[in-house]
Amino acid sequence: MSELVLVTGGSGYLGSVLVPYLLNEGYRVRVLDNFRHRQPSLLAHCIDDRLEIVRGDVRDESSLRTALKEVNWIIPLAAIVGAPACDRDTTAATSTNVDAVRLLVRLRGANQRILFPVTNSGYGIGAKDSFCTEESPLRPVSLYGRTKVEAEKIILDAGESLTFRLATAFGASPRMRLDLLVNDFTYRAITDRVVVLFEAHFKRNYIHVRDIARVFTHGMRQFASMKGRPYNVGLSDANLSKLELCEVIKSEVPNFQFLLAEVGEDPDKRDYIVSNERLEATGFRPQVGLRQGIRELVKAYRMLPASVFTNL
Repeated sequence: MSELVLVTGGSGYLGSVLVPYLLNEGYRVRVLDNFRHRQPSLLAHCIDDRLEIVRGDVRDESSLRTALKEVNWIIPLAAIVGAPACDRDTTAATSTNVDAVRLLVRLRGANQRILFPVTNSGYGIGAKDSFCTEESPLRPVSLYGRTKVEAEKIILDAGESLTFRLATAFGASPRMRLDLLVNDFTYRAITDRVVVLFEAHFKRNYIHVRDIARVFTHGMRQFASMKGRPYNVGLSDANLSKLELCEVIKSEVPNFQFLLAEVGEDPDKRDYIVSNERLEATGFRPQVGLRQGIRELVKAYRMLPASVFTNL
């Protein structure tokens, strides 16, 4: 019988891509989700007998204990994601992003291995012209970043685990998100034709949602040699400023205009460039480049109304 993977928050932006990918790779998958956004993103896969859906909350001990039964792998995606969502409900952010992780570690069995996604926004503001590695100091500038940094320490200290420090995700998903930077700017390019950039020189790294799904199975296959450490996950050719990102989008959407604001501040103060060498040394290479992902988004936005794809 194939191994069983528990994916908490499995109907979200990442989970809606990861779950079918795991099924295609031959795993059985159990999804624990409270479906707070009322998303039907896994409907097409309910015909698969290897998929199990459990409606429940990761903060509820009974639900989590039931979901953990006979599981080989745990991928905890359930979280309040993004700085605005965490600031809107700080209690839920802490209870979901930290307390539920602590509960998971307490309940999981000794042989149940954890692969945990973390935002690389934990680096906060990096040293100028210096790459952030997994050994760089963590200086998160938001509640979201602080909760994920704390959760990562809980996971790694527990053992039989590894963490992926994910670059800013982009790309189409059955449970779409428009609040991610590439997704947001591409949407504005298609609809408004213009965006105003505050602190346009701020840099960050990017990774396609399908490559995030792939990195989990990569970590599962090489768990024995990779466990116990964090790994940056991003496109090494996409450490880009917001201005540089807009220039790439304009190359795919020619009538897109972007204006540089001389006054004002971006509430998201992240500014860093990231090295992905540790992960690349294990043999992983992303397959979807930034331009390809932007072309995908352009097609997706011709189909989708924005109103149903908020994360708040």
